[in-house]
Amino acid sequence: MQKQTAFLVHLLTASGAAFALLATLAASNGDWTALFFWLLAAQFVDGIDGPIARKMHVSTVLPHWSGNSLDFVIDYATYVFIPAFAFVKADLMPEPYGLVAAAIIVVTGGLYFANDQMKAPSNAFRGFPAVWNGVLFYYFIFTPDPVTGFIVLVLLAAGQFVPIEFVHPVRVKSLRPLTLTIVAVWSVFACHVVFNNMVPTSLDRIALAISGLYLFAIGPLLHFRRIRPQG
Repeated sequence: MQKQTAFLVHLLTASGAAFALLATLAASNGDWTALFFWLLAAQFVDGIDGPIARKMHVSTVLPHWSGNSLDFVIDYATYVFIPAFAFVKADLMPEPYGLVAAAIIVVTGGLYFANDQMKAPSNAFRGFPAVWNGVLFYYFIFTPDPVTGFIVLVLLAAGQFVPIEFVHPVRVKSLRPLTLTIVAVWSVFACHVVFNNMVPTSLDRIALAISGLYLFAIGPLLHFRRIRPQG
């Protein structure tokens, strides 16, 4: 019974692939509300499956099934490949910049996921953690001009390879209660935008800007505070 229950956790992780398929279909049809709904659903699964697996010792119960490998495959699809595809389909940048931007995302994102040291001992991510679904979401919310948008995208792509830590909201212990609270606030306003057909209110923009800035900056701040010379 323990093995069957553990395998259900792998099925939970694998359900993210179904959400990835639905997100791809939505992007193909230009249905941006559905796209972000399914990406949020995949992100929710990605947020809960790890803690459940660790609590149930799934890797010990089913040693021949790699939850990490399964997670990486689905994460690359939902965090990298589908957002890159949507960047092209949504015409967020004039050609050829949109296609170049998408190529930068899939290539650098693939290299990032191939890095065996993408996680620090603190469980933080080393470098910008390839959350291109979030970047895409913010481009829809704030619609930067194409030049600024392209420059920011290139900088974030390069940021995947800098030796600076970015917070994992669940696994980094420092300030975890505050970080999880900010994640909850972000989720509420993100869902409000999605269920409002991707039409943000002024309050949505303010809340998402503040919470997004915190989640982006808190990791580097904790990193530099830890390595700062004492004395």
